[in-house]
Amino acid sequence: MTDWYYADTPTTRQGPVPMDTVIQLRQAGTIGDDTLLWREGLDGWLPMRALAHEFTPPATEADAPPAPAPPTADDDRWTLAPVEPRADAPRPEDPAGDAWRPVTDAPGAAAASPYAPPAAPVAMADTVVPGGEVVLAGFRKRMAAYLIDGFIVGIGGMVIGGLVGGVIGGLMAVSGTGGDVMLVLVQVVANLLSLALGAIYYGWFHASQSMATPGKMAVGIKVVRPDGQRISLARGVGRYFATILSTIPLLIGFFMAAFTARKQALHDLVCDTLVVDKWAFTPHPELQRRELGTVTVVVLVIFGLLAGLAVLAIAAAVGLAAFA
Repeated sequence: MTDWYYADTPTTRQGPVPMDTVIQLRQAGTIGDDTLLWREGLDGWLPMRALAHEFTPPATEADAPPAPAPPTADDDRWTLAPVEPRADAPRPEDPAGDAWRPVTDAPGAAAASPYAPPAAPVAMADTVVPGGEVVLAGFRKRMAAYLIDGFIVGIGGMVIGGLVGGVIGGLMAVSGTGGDVMLVLVQVVANLLSLALGAIYYGWFHASQSMATPGKMAVGIKVVRPDGQRISLARGVGRYFATILSTIPLLIGFFMAAFTARKQALHDLVCDTLVVDKWAFTPHPELQRRELGTVTVVVLVIFGLLAGLAVLAIAAAVGLAAFA
């Protein structure tokens, strides 16, 4: 079956996808008559209206409908009028490969194409393809993702705490006030802002088209509903606050992901979500990976070394205190 590429925004292209997926996207309104398409064998990108005949099954004489009346000015049917390929559209360097180059107006001009491939694609993020195999994200992959995200959010929290402390400290110096009350106020405000930062970070990223935080993207997993749909922002924020339940007591809610049937942590069960491979529920489920992957292994090894050093440092401190 012929694979197609399409430009889903003015700056990115998606694909390859089979013809059936293109038809489904057209019926769902995700792409329209003006969406640019390309397949192997075409000289350039063409709007979908110029390729309508390729997505219409051939009719037999028995079921051929009567000839339609000539279209009027108000008719919105697809037309098959010849359309010249866009001069600024990308062309394949090798019809058998996936190499793309922009076409420039003059030799030496800066290479720039609005249809260059996305830097970090998650193919068909909003198109759920059911029926395929779904690889669930295991506890170790999820742990590696949390460590990455925790580091990012922790740095952000430290910056916010420093800014809040500086602002309130400056106000204290100007007003000549101070004391324990102001220190408590600094702590409360900093903690509330850090909590809001975490909710925005996890809620927004999980509800985005990637359906994953930077940590999950690095590991190659995403958060979805049980049917593969993207979660809403409200559910993403609620899922973040539900992780508080997973920490009580002794992080048992997080460890549940290693033992439940669908590898769900407590906050997944509360919010009805799944964590799966990034290629699950897409047209290419064969790209899913069961192995941990390089990023997961590296993160877990670094964390294990740091945890071991911390244990040794605590043991050494306890030993010195015992002999003091």
